[in-house]
Amino acid sequence: MALIEVETLTKTFKISKRREGLSGALMNLVKREYQFVQAVDNISFHVEQGETLGYIGPNGAGKSTTIKILTGILTPTEGRVEVNGLVPHKQRRQHVKNIGVVFGQRSQLWWDIAVIEAFTLLRDIYEVSKNDFQKQLKKFDEVLEIGPLLHIPVRKLSLGQRVRCDIAASLLHNPPVVFLDEPTIGLDVAVKSNIREFIKEMNASLGTTIILTTHDLSDIEYLCQRTLIIDQGKIIFDGDLEKAKNELARKRKIQIDLYEHIDIDVIREKLNIAQLEFTKRNDYSLTISFDKNEISAINIIQTILDHFHPRDMKIEEPTIEAVVKEIYSEDI
Repeated sequence: MALIEVETLTKTFKISKRREGLSGALMNLVKREYQFVQAVDNISFHVEQGETLGYIGPNGAGKSTTIKILTGILTPTEGRVEVNGLVPHKQRRQHVKNIGVVFGQRSQLWWDIAVIEAFTLLRDIYEVSKNDFQKQLKKFDEVLEIGPLLHIPVRKLSLGQRVRCDIAASLLHNPPVVFLDEPTIGLDVAVKSNIREFIKEMNASLGTTIILTTHDLSDIEYLCQRTLIIDQGKIIFDGDLEKAKNELARKRKIQIDLYEHIDIDVIREKLNIAQLEFTKRNDYSLTISFDKNEISAINIIQTILDHFHPRDMKIEEPTIEAVVKEIYSEDI
């Protein structure tokens, strides 16, 4: 049995229609009109113990609704959800003891007390032994460098400092599964790198299952073995983005800088491949676009080396953003 099991999950919200103006407000008092919005539409997926799953999609796609159902905040309209053998919305108290949650824009720590006091309260709530608590603090300090922050009130922490403390708080009780919602939002490059490394280390050393939602696709590319993409409440992709990159984003580019003036007609004649596209950037530089399934970059580079005098050559791989756009265009 998988650690997380989601079968034919649907969540529909009943939303009141609001009429404009004073007369509309009076009519709303007398008779309300409602519309139904399907935030999650009959989705199914399983997550195995130790997986790091990226869960992505545009705003309003259904990501947050799914996470709130998995964490027990919302009750599904239809379908079956189990996390570590528990039904989140029915066994909420038992369930929350077995999960960690980090919301990048909301803190789970108490605003006016010192970080260590908040940690101590969480230790008591999760019934963590004093010995295990000290071991966890030591480990978090080694990787996240939270030691100097422990006696500072949460409200005085910077965003990066608070997120590091939030991640530590979510892992104090060593939960089998952790939900991370935009954990690196608004962080500088150095802090973001440290948090990524910590998440990767927790997954590798403890087998912690990670569910990551983010708009920063570089987080997904670095951390996740598998990615789910949801749009308009439906899952449109489930798999390895690196594999998708090879299968869908087939376009590659080679940037070439030559010592001599560029004559595209001469270069086209020497390469003699109809599928190539040439873009002259200046008198000494051009870009060659090609489909990697039709021709090898090595063949192009070797021909250039045989007939010209290159100063520099660089192969451009498609970005992870390009892969996701390709997946959307394939589906819609």
